[in-house]
Amino acid sequence: MAVQTQTVNGVRRWLDRFATTIVQYVPDAITASVILLIVLVCVAFALGHSGGQVLDAYYRGLWMLLPFTMQMTLIVVLSSALASTPLFRRVVARLADVPNTSGQMVGLAVLLAAGSAYCYWGLGLALSPIIAVYFARAAERKGIPIDFPYLLAVVWAANAVWQFGFSATAPLLVATRGHFLEGTIGVVPLARTIWSPAAILHVGLFTSAVILVGCRMMPASTRPVSHFPDANQLAEPAAIEEPAPASFSERWERKPYLTWVLCLALLGWLWHHFVRQRMSLDINALNTTLLLASFLLHRNFKSFSRAVEKAVVSAWAVIVLYHLYAGLAGLIQFTSLGEKLAGLAAAVSNPYTFPGLTAAVATVFAFFIPSSGGQWAIQGFFTVKSALAVGVSAERGLLAMGVGDHMGNLISPFWYVVVAGIVRVDFRVFFGYGLVFAALWFVIGVVVFTFAPC
Repeated sequence: MAVQTQTVNGVRRWLDRFATTIVQYVPDAITASVILLIVLVCVAFALGHSGGQVLDAYYRGLWMLLPFTMQMTLIVVLSSALASTPLFRRVVARLADVPNTSGQMVGLAVLLAAGSAYCYWGLGLALSPIIAVYFARAAERKGIPIDFPYLLAVVWAANAVWQFGFSATAPLLVATRGHFLEGTIGVVPLARTIWSPAAILHVGLFTSAVILVGCRMMPASTRPVSHFPDANQLAEPAAIEEPAPASFSERWERKPYLTWVLCLALLGWLWHHFVRQRMSLDINALNTTLLLASFLLHRNFKSFSRAVEKAVVSAWAVIVLYHLYAGLAGLIQFTSLGEKLAGLAAAVSNPYTFPGLTAAVATVFAFFIPSSGGQWAIQGFFTVKSALAVGVSAERGLLAMGVGDHMGNLISPFWYVVVAGIVRVDFRVFFGYGLVFAALWFVIGVVVFTFAPC
């Protein structure tokens, strides 16, 4: 037992040193995008592309994600607005008071974050930082040793299960009639992707592993949430002192009647989308549902507007950085770089190495392209073709690509910046810990999607 304790303490000290070292060397997201731009341009030149071809690819890519950027911005903003409603805050606060040990704190926080993300990735993204704050605050009040940056990394890692949840982008796309690969693989039902035995097994194993590692590797020297006053303030009741409404319009802003009218209109949109048009779940339908839920729970326009004003701060990374990454995506999509990379993976694959190589290639793509839909549009064709060439199912390739997609999210600064913006901390204070869970996600995913049925 003493040897085991010494081993765990040694790993904890190593993890602390690793996280501290990473802080010193990881650039911010904009700097990282410039570094990646230089690397991709050099590779494109090495593949024989001229300066004009490289410039044309970057030109075509830079603004190609404008509509998608607005959709993602709405997801982040509306999810944050929904998470700020009194109902969600009360639920999280009450659950945070339940645990009485650090292990219970970590376990319940992970299950709450993973459950939110599995239902809808935007809700998980917005709620996870809030969960970390409330649970760390409750732990400090009870004298339970919880390191807030570490807990933030743990709950953010738990969000990875959205890749095989109800809002998984690529599975939803290939389950929709008319998708761009229908001629190659047909319409693939969700029962063969996110509800396959392999996907369900992966969600269960990874969530359990995050809880186990999260409990065992808690830093010995903990930093309570009170050391991060801006984050700690998020759990304080909002002190709103507003003058009494003086005009007719101001009074109506605080009444629910017009909100109900708008909610009926949004319900009509959803009915038209799903019943009359017989269309499947997509990003616009998800955002409409999120908007409807936000209005219902805020109950009036004044409360909703106030929440959105605060939430927009957390979306700056999506608004700006998506276009910088879109330029990089253009270099991949409109030169031979992407095709060469995917073709190389197919040439050296067999049924047992294909999932791992697909996940590795997807990690590289995801590092450049912070969009599951955009990545599938670029990598999907080559993934499907290479899967069929080596004798595995297209859905196995899709699921393996999902592992690499979120591996890229867990090792690049982009989404860490978004989470840090919500919780008002420097992303580097928890980025190093996140890389440990990235490795965990990748290993479990490759093993499961190599051998489990799907």
